[in-house]
Amino acid sequence: MQISDRDVLLVIDVQNDFCTAGALAVPGGEKVVPAINRIAANFTNVVLTQDWHPSDHISFAPNHAGKQPFQTIELDYGTQVLWPTHCVQGTAGAEFHAELEIIRANLVVRKGFRRGIDSYSALFENDHRTPTGLLGYLRERELKTVFVAGLALDFCVRFSAEDARKAGFEVAVIEDACRGIDLDGSVGATHQSFRERGISTVSLEALL
Repeated sequence: MQISDRDVLLVIDVQNDFCTAGALAVPGGEKVVPAINRIAANFTNVVLTQDWHPSDHISFAPNHAGKQPFQTIELDYGTQVLWPTHCVQGTAGAEFHAELEIIRANLVVRKGFRRGIDSYSALFENDHRTPTGLLGYLRERELKTVFVAGLALDFCVRFSAEDARKAGFEVAVIEDACRGIDLDGSVGATHQSFRERGISTVSLEALL
């Protein structure tokens, strides 16, 4: 598969708290780093996202009396999973993994910084209306195909890929540069969603 100057690599949340020993570790999360570094060298356009929560964020289970991580609550924008406290602004857990070659990035998009709403997608917060600004950037740059990698496959990668596809971009998820949480079958549901929406999955080798 040929990569062009109108393609963009969107690298989702490769941060310490999502890697082994982190506050919300995705199994094998750090294993995406070498793959992402390899493929990023072939892209002119690279965008990183960074979860960037205040400590009192509404999605943190400790901020709700009697609630445990991975339970859910209902908010005005729908069902919200409650997470362990993670990626708090300015903490080591919110930093990018030390081996991620962030120097290749043209843009860093911080998300989840509004206390009252979570933000899985790189393009919209969880109300599906509040923009992060990335969509405007992609359109202004006249980019065409969004390749997605990072953490976690079944949450922030999935929401980002779906929103990019809905916005009219061709979307391909680089599966071996992602890792999932698999909460109640969420990885299987993600693959089903990709098939239904015309989001392709590609291997790292196919792009090298």
